[in-house]
Amino acid sequence: MNNMLYSYDRENLHSILKDSWKQVENARQGIDLSVLKDKRIDNIIVTGLGGSAICGDILKNFLNNELHIPFAINRTYNLPLYAGENTLVIVSSYSGNTEETISALKSAIERKCLIVAMTTGGEVERIAHENRLCTVKLREGFQPRYALYASFFTLLKIMEELSIIGSQDSTVVNIMDLLKRLGNEWGSENGKAFEFAASIKGYIPVIYSVTDLNDSAGKRFKCELNENSKVHVWSAEYPEMNHNEIVGWENVKESGLKYIIITITDDDISLRIKKRIEIMNDLFSKEGVDLLDIKGKSKTFKERLIEVIYFCDWVSYYLALLNKKDPGEIDFIHTLKKRMEE
Repeated sequence: MNNMLYSYDRENLHSILKDSWKQVENARQGIDLSVLKDKRIDNIIVTGLGGSAICGDILKNFLNNELHIPFAINRTYNLPLYAGENTLVIVSSYSGNTEETISALKSAIERKCLIVAMTTGGEVERIAHENRLCTVKLREGFQPRYALYASFFTLLKIMEELSIIGSQDSTVVNIMDLLKRLGNEWGSENGKAFEFAASIKGYIPVIYSVTDLNDSAGKRFKCELNENSKVHVWSAEYPEMNHNEIVGWENVKESGLKYIIITITDDDISLRIKKRIEIMNDLFSKEGVDLLDIKGKSKTFKERLIEVIYFCDWVSYYLALLNKKDPGEIDFIHTLKKRMEE
């Protein structure tokens, strides 16, 4: 192990990332939502920001063929106007003190929505207890983005407990085993994740994924590269990028910027989208843009989605170290919050 490299990891986030499977195991523990089980639910809103919101995006991809009611992710102070008594609002704030999420929670209470709060404590927990709302305690001790597997698999368990979807037990067991194995494989400088991180160092990554299939993986990867690696990134999705962003690449040679395209692919991508990706990669190559792709190897789509997300988490972690940055440091976010309180 390169001690100099890991000296930038002041919070030993390597061990937290490697033990992500333990968050999954903990999230499967008993959750009592019996008070909500007979309630009519017409739509679902997950409200949160940052690392506490991405679990909703992932769930939407994960359950793409199983959700039969509208499902939305809310990332602001207010709830959509349609939120009402038959709306299930899942309030996701790891710290419990996210300003925007607290405001949305108060709005949900005023509108008499059905509410479940996912948090470790803070103001969200206080308000939830004061109003006798269902509260699910998340495992403490992480930065929100490093608690993804606690948040996501708790959210998945809530869906099961309310009979919105069927049991996911066998899938979750497979994913836990997968994370255990891959944590050992990718938690080394000799692994594929470190190699991938080294290959994108010095570039501006542009991440492309597919709408309503794996776009959550693209969004997650962008945010992890921003927060962990301290680099600017952008992400977009097929097929939408074919109707606007495609034209911006006509000027890539004149821009003088060093881009690298990272496409998140999957066996379940439709033939028409695959053709679009092939055509775009040909155009990129002719413009001299470097190309990489990320693709899961697991048997099922659900396993592959989590596999890809976990791989990208490792890549962002290693890119931080290669950039001589602390993957846990988020000074600008702390500065912003402090000035917002003034």
